[in-house]
Amino acid sequence: MKYVVASDVHGSLSAAKKVIDAFWKEEADYLIYLGDLLYHGPRNPLPDNYNPAEVAKLFNEISEKIIAMRGNCDSEVDQMLSDFPLTAEYQCIPFSSTKKIFATHGHIYDYESIPKSVVAEDIFAFGHIHLPILEKNVDGITILNPGSASLPKEGHPPTYAIINDHEIKIKTFDGEIYTNIKRL
Repeated sequence: MKYVVASDVHGSLSAAKKVIDAFWKEEADYLIYLGDLLYHGPRNPLPDNYNPAEVAKLFNEISEKIIAMRGNCDSEVDQMLSDFPLTAEYQCIPFSSTKKIFATHGHIYDYESIPKSVVAEDIFAFGHIHLPILEKNVDGITILNPGSASLPKEGHPPTYAIINDHEIKIKTFDGEIYTNIKRL
């Protein structure tokens, strides 16, 4: 199974197009979307090419391939525009017969408050902070934040992640590998 993981489009049509293009280019089975899809939020500037209605239409084109979480900037009214569920606080996605991806936005669970059900060799994926992170913690859990597709912080480029059987990568939308971890 191959997943593209993205987060924090915040209504940017140009960022949404990059995410969908990456999904097709990577030939992924599913897009795990970690929240903050349509609204930019009161603390964020308007992102490039802000057009939430068109972002929803673009994502709806692959709705059967999206596993989405609700971000802190997503609301129930956003669900009216999306053809895929956008209300879950988290999802536990099977990755192998014994391991899972715990996917969440990051405003409730983050790398300092990982649920006890996430164990060694699982992947804890979250967005929210707009910073790419890929590391193993002391408990053997892989911590993944794909960064932000539209509003990255601290000088990082816009990024997304790929999870497959052998490796986890964070990549720029130009196709460069930003960082990676090999998996057994």
